[in-house]
Amino acid sequence: MCVFCGSSSGTQPEYAEAAVELGKALVQRGYGLVYGGGSVGLMGRVSKAVFESGGNVVGVIPTALEPKEISGESVGEVVVVKDMHERKALMATKSEAFVAMPGGFGTLEELFEVITWHQLGYHDKLVGLLNTGGYFDQLLSFIDHSVEQGFISPNARKILRSAATPAELLDAMEQDIVNGASAGINLDGS
Repeated sequence: MCVFCGSSSGTQPEYAEAAVELGKALVQRGYGLVYGGGSVGLMGRVSKAVFESGGNVVGVIPTALEPKEISGESVGEVVVVKDMHERKALMATKSEAFVAMPGGFGTLEELFEVITWHQLGYHDKLVGLLNTGGYFDQLLSFIDHSVEQGFISPNARKILRSAATPAELLDAMEQDIVNGASAGINLDGS
């Protein structure tokens, strides 16, 4: 499972708590972690939680971000790549699904790129949004507004699954797998 999240922990303790909870839940359900490779912020929290729970961790970090996002000891395998394009491509290749947690522009860019790739048919992997403490409420409202205004098809809107807790999100994503929802989304709007 690829997790996109902040290299910061944010202002609310519940974000860090959710990162730890998600990391533990991934291992309990038999998933490994692919993430941005940092040891700070939410990235550090989720990776350490997976690693300390006995899960497989693969971090992918561009050379330019190493001094900014790695402070202290990284866990698991860390793959250093040339740039952000190579990072995102490798993370996508190594992952079977994607989850975005609270984060900034980088997290949003990664999230929207995998949604766009899905919409274009480049992959049929599930995409989830962990809406801890309502962090993404306004973004979800904007996406729904875009549907209402005819810029996102109602069917493409179904690509993004969201939930407030790690357990609820993983349950929903696993149910989508059982139902074949990801591969069954018809992106032409019908």
